[in-house]
Amino acid sequence: MPEGDTVWRAARAQHAALAGQVLERSDLRVPRFATADLSGETVHEVVARGKHLLHRIGDLTLHTHLKMEGRWTAMPRGDRWPRPAHEARVVLETTTTQAVGFSLGIVELVPTAEEDRVVGHLGPDILGPDWDAARAVANLEADAERPAFVAVLDQRNLAGLGNVYANELLFLRGIDPHRPVREVADVPALVDLASRLILANRDRSMRITTGDSRPGARTWVYGRGGRPCRRCGTRIRRGELGADELSERIITWCPSCQG
Repeated sequence: MPEGDTVWRAARAQHAALAGQVLERSDLRVPRFATADLSGETVHEVVARGKHLLHRIGDLTLHTHLKMEGRWTAMPRGDRWPRPAHEARVVLETTTTQAVGFSLGIVELVPTAEEDRVVGHLGPDILGPDWDAARAVANLEADAERPAFVAVLDQRNLAGLGNVYANELLFLRGIDPHRPVREVADVPALVDLASRLILANRDRSMRITTGDSRPGARTWVYGRGGRPCRRCGTRIRRGELGADELSERIITWCPSCQG
């Protein structure tokens, strides 16, 4: 599923394919921006901000979010798309390249000078050039009463972590996901490990938190509900947890290692 590392790689690939080129055609297949025409505009850069993608084109920013099923791809102009045309939400074409965003959860255009309207609420981006670990720690410590799992997933505290990293991070730090942040003994160590985990996986397509790249051996608890803990053999539990019913996510944890 798309998390900060996935979006970072997508931004890097989109930047390599489009930066410095002039668009010959654009097609935003969402009602609100269906009449927008970016042809003739130069793609200055493509950057990630947490789980958000920002194509800076002319004096506008194309803001997109992959949500659960979205994907950006770039290929030579005229090549066959890897997914059905009805899933395309954005098409950008230069003389040589076509970039297509499929099944995107968010598509909108904003003036680049006003990007804060769409990403200003985010906390420090773990993979961003201005990553601020101290600010992330302060944000989490200010969120003291909420469960640790909910707090580390809240993009307002720190941006980039998703369900996989949240579950794996809390296991590695021995923290029950239900435990409130105020009971976490070392929040700076939690933030430091979050940064090291996602940085270690930034340049590879498969996430590995165990150090073992073999299929089925790449995670400690994520996706392993009901199976024995790799460390102690206790049966891994599975449940749901979120700030409310609409934001509940799957949690997996070892009741022994994370007691």
